[in-house]
Amino acid sequence: MEIAILGVPLDLGAGRRGVDMGPSAIRYAGLNEHLRAIGHAVHDLGNIPVALTQSARDQSLDASGEPRAHDDAEILSMHTSVDHDARHHSHHLSPPRTSDAGDRPSSNIKWLKEVREANISLYEKLLETISDDQFPLVLGGDHSIAIGSLAAHRRHKKRLGVIWFDAHGDVNTPETSPSGNIHGMPLAVALGYGEPSLTAIGDAPYVHPEDIALIGIRDLDPGEKIFLRKLGIRVFTMHDIDRHGMSRVMEEALDFVTRHTDGVHLSFDLDALDPLYAPGVGTPVAGGVSYREAHLAMEMLAEADVITSADFVEVNPILDVENRTARATVRLIGSLLGDTLF
Repeated sequence: MEIAILGVPLDLGAGRRGVDMGPSAIRYAGLNEHLRAIGHAVHDLGNIPVALTQSARDQSLDASGEPRAHDDAEILSMHTSVDHDARHHSHHLSPPRTSDAGDRPSSNIKWLKEVREANISLYEKLLETISDDQFPLVLGGDHSIAIGSLAAHRRHKKRLGVIWFDAHGDVNTPETSPSGNIHGMPLAVALGYGEPSLTAIGDAPYVHPEDIALIGIRDLDPGEKIFLRKLGIRVFTMHDIDRHGMSRVMEEALDFVTRHTDGVHLSFDLDALDPLYAPGVGTPVAGGVSYREAHLAMEMLAEADVITSADFVEVNPILDVENRTARATVRLIGSLLGDTLF
């Protein structure tokens, strides 16, 4: 199989800087070499150009314009001063999109212009380069990039299913999001809800509620709970995994997302893993998926042979320990694409 890799070094959709270095960290951890070693052809398309705001540029470069190293005090400050995506305290549900991208954007969205432009670039690049005989693999970057990714992949399928590994629901809208960070909104956008200039990318909705399975969930805002229940989206929380095991959860999820679809997209936020195994993420939540459970899930997806595209997101090297999270990402991608223990 030919794997087409595309990086999106975007961190403006998140509440902490650093995930813009995720694609580089994953490549540095040996992604291309690992995929070739298990028999795949690799076509690395590089990174989508992402505009930096001046404030973000100042944080990432030193006086000479070189990448700036962060000392322990800075990293600790980043880790404690930024709201944990402030995923709390809202009971409102945004109505379906009824207006076009010309409407006034919400004032409760951070870096809307930059995030929107990055997703349009991703969407257009995927449409331009991806063919039916390639497996598109997108590396984030924060989870807002799933907007452009899903918009493009939907164009290649009559009806797209989605398996969404995450600690969070990512179905906030401008009305329900306490933080305004777009990485907490991509699945809502994919369903056609939220900021019109985002849902206009590829003309959302890209997916039906009955074709989605969320796995590893353990931190939902009140507004997200209302949204998920109202739309009837299948949610497998950590309670479900603890009680029934990952094998049964994956069997049910696969049955759910393949009933009416001709392809399934995997969106994997590394904060789905317990922080013990993936410390380098911006919004860690204790009590997550174990390393072995995650591999079993990827192995079952490989055996089912239904995943037609994927993105892996939210790897933050600034917060990582010896590139542990990036290395775990490489291994999980390998398992998804056919690597086995024996």
